[in-house]
Amino acid sequence: MLTIIALILMSIIACKEKSPDNNSTSEMETVYFDGKIYTVNPDQVWAEAIYIVDGIIEFVGTTAEAKEMASEDAVLVDLDGKMLMPGIHDVHIHPLEAASENFKFILNEQVIDAENFAAEIITANNENSGTGWLLGWGHSLEVLLEAQRAPKEILDDITSERPIGIMEMTSHSLWCNSKALELLGYTSTSPNPTGGIIMKGLDGEPNGILIDNAGERLMELALSPSPQSMENDYFGLTEYALPELAKHGITSISEARTFWKRNQQDTWKKMEADNELTVRANLGLWVYPADEDAAQLAAIKALYSNDPNSLLRINQIKLYADGIVHNTTAAMHDDYLVDYFQEATNNGLNYITESRIATYISELESVGFDFHIHALGNRAIHEALNAIEQSGTSNGRHRLTHVEFVDPIDYSRFAQLNVTADAQVAGSFTNPDHWHENDYLVGTEVTNSIIPIKSLHENNARITLSSDWDVSTLNPFVGMQNAVTRSPQNLSLEEVVKAYTINGAYTMRQETKVGSLEVGKEADFVILDRNIFEIAADEIGKTVVLETYLQGERVYKR
Repeated sequence: MLTIIALILMSIIACKEKSPDNNSTSEMETVYFDGKIYTVNPDQVWAEAIYIVDGIIEFVGTTAEAKEMASEDAVLVDLDGKMLMPGIHDVHIHPLEAASENFKFILNEQVIDAENFAAEIITANNENSGTGWLLGWGHSLEVLLEAQRAPKEILDDITSERPIGIMEMTSHSLWCNSKALELLGYTSTSPNPTGGIIMKGLDGEPNGILIDNAGERLMELALSPSPQSMENDYFGLTEYALPELAKHGITSISEARTFWKRNQQDTWKKMEADNELTVRANLGLWVYPADEDAAQLAAIKALYSNDPNSLLRINQIKLYADGIVHNTTAAMHDDYLVDYFQEATNNGLNYITESRIATYISELESVGFDFHIHALGNRAIHEALNAIEQSGTSNGRHRLTHVEFVDPIDYSRFAQLNVTADAQVAGSFTNPDHWHENDYLVGTEVTNSIIPIKSLHENNARITLSSDWDVSTLNPFVGMQNAVTRSPQNLSLEEVVKAYTINGAYTMRQETKVGSLEVGKEADFVILDRNIFEIAADEIGKTVVLETYLQGERVYKR
């Protein structure tokens, strides 16, 4: 979810190109010829050349015809047989969170005894002295649950003077010390917040593990906006995240959780004003589960922004219907086979209930917002589809993301309701050989077909594939490789490329502008070191992006 930028900044800056260079196509003609150009246009799938004027595609076809159309002043770029394809869309990604310097350390995820994290945390505390929050990331919930004493005590031994908060690698739980609990006001008598659980020990006191929204509330307190926190976010985006996106051929993104109370949207706006943006970005405004609806809806409506000529648009809503399966917070039809929390129910939790989702859709779709709904468990997916069916209209372009455990009775509803199924398969944990690792939690029947992209496609669902970076790798070609090889729930390479291009463009409401290489569209494209249609499927992940272009301007060169 983050990185220590200072360790890699010099190498990043060396690769970064934000403004036009000598080979830029801004306000000029360029012909890219003698290539293997995959257009994602079903009427003209492959071409040899593409002719671009002022960032707009004027011709796609043969080399001879392209050269004939161009003037004698046109720049001619010989692709020498290399593959050129539309720019990649990643419609579920956390670039600001992944890069922000507000997080000061990353724990070694291989550690299996929580006590052994202490040395790393002590070092981080010493290197970042002061009394303010010390934030880190990287443990797993399972390690904390197996600790021999209350997890907060491990952190209390390091410091009781400053609050510590450490986010789990999935971001769905948080480990904190007693000082942090004190600042939050969490005590033995505190009720669970909406969408979260305050774990307590046998003595009835909070033990330092905060599940889902209970932990998110800590992050809101720790990251209350300040000039320094916003500077950290800005620096992380411009100097690390954006160059990484360009390096991997990503030209359009949907930020999957914009915390507007932290003023994150203002950081994005500043980047656009400073001419720093090297991607098209749609922000997904976060729905705070514990907030009163009327005030929150009014605040969200006031933030809507959808200038079609801007690279940055604030036109999506991100909310969680549930949690995740290994925390036993994904909302399932049946009870879990273990009970971590001893709550009244044991079939997961809802951040936002079906009826509230319906209310928000009813209020916000008419404004112009599309919904990006985290729905991982089969009950959450069913309820989210119900809410869209109840309140959505034909104007909405809503999507459910993660879709790990889908009840087969809901496969056909995605197409019926025009809901996109957004899946993440870049992480190795989504491959079939890992499917049964959660059998001890949910049984074997529901783990036989995790993230059923083939079944959804066969039921005419629109599929997008995304990274959820930095839960999984940012590299889209790793995701492509996994998507075509994860039999029995795999797709053809043609469908996979559509998922990363034109389907993503549809969810961002820009399919008439980008997503395929066609006359009249803007020239967002990438040049690759190999033709992914001519190599073995298990080699696709090794593909290297040589150059990335946004609106015809080169933003990355290897």
